[in-house]
Amino acid sequence: MHKNNLHKNGYNFSALVKSHSPLAKLIIKNPYNNQDTIDFSDSNSVKALNLALLKHHYQINAWDIPFGYLCPPIPGRVDYLHYLHDLIAKVPANILNKNTPIKALDIGTGASCIYPILGQRVYDWQFTASDIDPRSIEQANNNLAENSNLMNNIDCRLQSDSSKIFTNIIQANEFYHVTLCNPPFHKSLAQASEGSVKKWQKLAKNKQKNNNNANTIAKNTSALNFGGQKAELWCDGGELAFIRKMINESKHFKAQVLWFTCLVSKKDNLSLLKLSLKKANVAHYKVINMTQGQKISRFIAWSFTDF
Repeated sequence: MHKNNLHKNGYNFSALVKSHSPLAKLIIKNPYNNQDTIDFSDSNSVKALNLALLKHHYQINAWDIPFGYLCPPIPGRVDYLHYLHDLIAKVPANILNKNTPIKALDIGTGASCIYPILGQRVYDWQFTASDIDPRSIEQANNNLAENSNLMNNIDCRLQSDSSKIFTNIIQANEFYHVTLCNPPFHKSLAQASEGSVKKWQKLAKNKQKNNNNANTIAKNTSALNFGGQKAELWCDGGELAFIRKMINESKHFKAQVLWFTCLVSKKDNLSLLKLSLKKANVAHYKVINMTQGQKISRFIAWSFTDF
């Protein structure tokens, strides 16, 4: 993980329980090393761990998501923010006023509103958070209302046109230092469901290995921690089509955004995305790799500003 990631050395469950006592009854032992852990195939355990992390490390009093909505892993989400901070810090001083508060736009913030919450707490950034789902915006605002100072620094906006990304969200008088996005990466509901089932089966298999008394594990995949609504998991054409649309639309806001960025889950999509960026005549683009344990993720960044 990023050197500034508070979670790079794992979880201190003793400290987390002190911040969020309900987590205590959900802690189990890892049979391989006898270390404390949780059942990551159980959505309630994952949500309790998230809340404990938010309370202990980020001074968040309360946080929740509706049943069936995407439950984000805190360490991976904050890693993206640390790398974005590094990206902005490298912008020349004549372009970036170091005394100006960083303003960020989160595309598809979800019910968790996790990127704006973490970005505000870690770096004191000011956020606009957008989503096409009214219930996500409602829950995001509920989360903000429970925590002092967040409401003044995070503005949640409903995207009224699902075919648009930046249009209707970025207003004429606004400037953002960075945009970020965790895009829907599946091409269809069937593909998204297949991906969820595979993750469930892997977790269930590991759980059976760790429990000699378990004969079967019966779980509804909709209750898993990697659940999610349609807009969170899939769109026509998958992440490639979504990011291409984002690149095309970003041309209309090139004077209002310093760095556009988006996570890319499939490495094979990078060559086609780079081609789209060249066609868009961007001034700069970068692919920044991130490592969380054995998982390698990445985001692509582009700017129309010449520096």
